[in-house]
Amino acid sequence: MAKYLLLKHYRGAPAAVNDVPMDRWTPQEISAHIQYMNDFAARLEKSGEFVDGQALAPDGMWVRYDGEGRPPVTDGPFAETKDLIAGWMVIDVDSQERAVELAGELSAAPGAGGKPIHEWLEVRPFLAAHPTVTE
Repeated sequence: MAKYLLLKHYRGAPAAVNDVPMDRWTPQEISAHIQYMNDFAARLEKSGEFVDGQALAPDGMWVRYDGEGRPPVTDGPFAETKDLIAGWMVIDVDSQERAVELAGELSAAPGAGGKPIHEWLEVRPFLAAHPTVTE
């Protein structure tokens, strides 16, 4: 089994077929979308392919270490993850083909008007082993 991260983006990916931003959806459309995601995760739990998944709040910030005795630095002049990533799901599947199959199904979650979004999802494999350093 191999683990894959399925990333849902707010922006940065090619436009979805049903490209209406979620902040313009009705409460019922949002509820239907969330229910689809929950049902999808429940089905993968039963098959043993679901590891974890979360929707992300739009709040957040970048933080970095700025040296001994100095406070951490926050934010900066770059695109922020809170503006780009809407949520994620980790799956554990037998093959990349299965990961792609599931991402395709997940991209059909309903959106505005109850129509499938057909959004682009980023599929990223976890490293199977830590890279070795050679000298």
